[in-house]
Amino acid sequence: MRKHKHPYRIRNVFRRWNPLRLLPSRRDRYPQTLRELFENSTERFAKRTLNRYTDGSQEYSYARFRDVCDRESLRLSRFGVSSGDKVAILSQNMPNWTVAFFTATAFGRVAIPILPDSSENEITNILRHSESKVIYISKRLLPKLSQECIDMLTLVIDIETFDIIKKEKDAFQCDGWVKAPTADELAAIIYTSGTTGKAKGVMLSHRNLCQNIMASHKAERCYSKDRFLSILPMAHTYEMAIGCLYPIYVGACVYYIQKPPTPSVLMATMKQLRPTVMCAVPLIIEKVYKKSIVPTVDKSRTLTWIRKNIPWLFYRLVGGRLYKSFGGKLHFFGVGGSKLDPAVESFLKKCHFPYAIGYGLTECAPLVCNAMVGRTIVGSIGIPSCKVDVRLDNVDPETGEGEIVCRGDNVMLGYYKDPERTMSVIDDDGWFHTNDIASVDKYGNYYIKGRLNNTILGASGENIYPEEIEQLINNEEGVSESLVVERDGKLVALVKFEDNVLDWNLAEEDKFYETLQARTASLMENINKLLGKNSQVSEVDAMKEPFEKTATQKIRRFLYKNSKGDEKK
Repeated sequence: MRKHKHPYRIRNVFRRWNPLRLLPSRRDRYPQTLRELFENSTERFAKRTLNRYTDGSQEYSYARFRDVCDRESLRLSRFGVSSGDKVAILSQNMPNWTVAFFTATAFGRVAIPILPDSSENEITNILRHSESKVIYISKRLLPKLSQECIDMLTLVIDIETFDIIKKEKDAFQCDGWVKAPTADELAAIIYTSGTTGKAKGVMLSHRNLCQNIMASHKAERCYSKDRFLSILPMAHTYEMAIGCLYPIYVGACVYYIQKPPTPSVLMATMKQLRPTVMCAVPLIIEKVYKKSIVPTVDKSRTLTWIRKNIPWLFYRLVGGRLYKSFGGKLHFFGVGGSKLDPAVESFLKKCHFPYAIGYGLTECAPLVCNAMVGRTIVGSIGIPSCKVDVRLDNVDPETGEGEIVCRGDNVMLGYYKDPERTMSVIDDDGWFHTNDIASVDKYGNYYIKGRLNNTILGASGENIYPEEIEQLINNEEGVSESLVVERDGKLVALVKFEDNVLDWNLAEEDKFYETLQARTASLMENINKLLGKNSQVSEVDAMKEPFEKTATQKIRRFLYKNSKGDEKK
């Protein structure tokens, strides 16, 4: 029998197309509860580093992490804090945040993560409404904890050292009990005011959070050697699911910055750490583009000429520099929380920057749709995440636009103590109504147009999406951010100019108001040239102070519906 000349090549072909590789591996057997995640990962990756500060302090191996969680859980049990009881967490990002979270969820308790920028009043309302028994709190945020809250809590624990700040001695009876939670039991309540007003307590089950681990893994494979850099609040489901729980599933290490992640601190950290995975909101990459890349290109005659005459070389040069500024090792840069500026996204795509788009809501823990690295389409939120059903409801036959509704294991249990609100967003068939208006192309890619309750009805009955007008305004030179509202039947743009454009310290001088009027008039003229007749802006009001925002940097629209720009100071 004749011997084949290339047996190695044949073996490679067999390996590549071997059908046995399609069977689920051990890693693809996804956990159904956070207890399973906790046990499996701490056993499998025991010697690996789970998380740490970038300077090397407060570091945990997976094995030590398990020991500390077991010890903390036992201490809570001694004070009668049992499965089903609420454990609040109020802290900036740190390794011990994860310890506090799993001390609650892995033992059947319910975690109540609170955003660190919450006001004292918001914190009080959350602790009272959730009936929390324990709070892990950082020293930096301790002044926000009212005496009323301290009095009603069984334990107040310093999250940085795990020292007890306050304990209810009468509760020390060693009668607390714990159990392994089931998939459909409550794991966490996430309080969010979103952009539309009154806070809601979103009840997420173990199944909800574990489904997002599975969806993240199917969308972007990460491994134990990956380095995650965490910069978004861990109390938000976006960072919690993708930046905290997912890396634990794959045995990776998560790094935290002790200082606030200002641009200078962030750039220095990325140069030193060289992360491979990180999640961000659009504002971060948009600032890098507008304040660093655009001015650099505009000042360089060489780059300007190359951009005009040899565009492929331009994007290769500038894109390479941008990639190196993020450490040069990124294979996943997730962007979510709000819509990315199409101009910025177009630039990232042409540079082959490894960005991905995620769309979701707290109520969906949070992933609904995703456009992964190399598969993004400018302006699109991508296709439905793995095992999430998505469709458009009440579609307008003329525009093809409708409300996004979704169904799957990612959809919340409901709003805590608010069945009426729950029934208003989840119908009898289990479809969650997102309140987001979108269209879909023939390939199944979705495109967000705006929020249903933000839509403005034009004079001729047409829908006007303020978000689309805001994108045009934000692209104008000298504009930091904007918000379009309806006032007396007319569209008014509230605009925050860059600090170097308007100096509010000179507000008492006549020259300041001359500059202000010229700026607003010029901006309105430029914008209206780009808008249709029915979407014309009638007035531009300059804002003195930045807009108040949510954790994912969305403007809290409800605060500005009836206020003039210069009144919100």
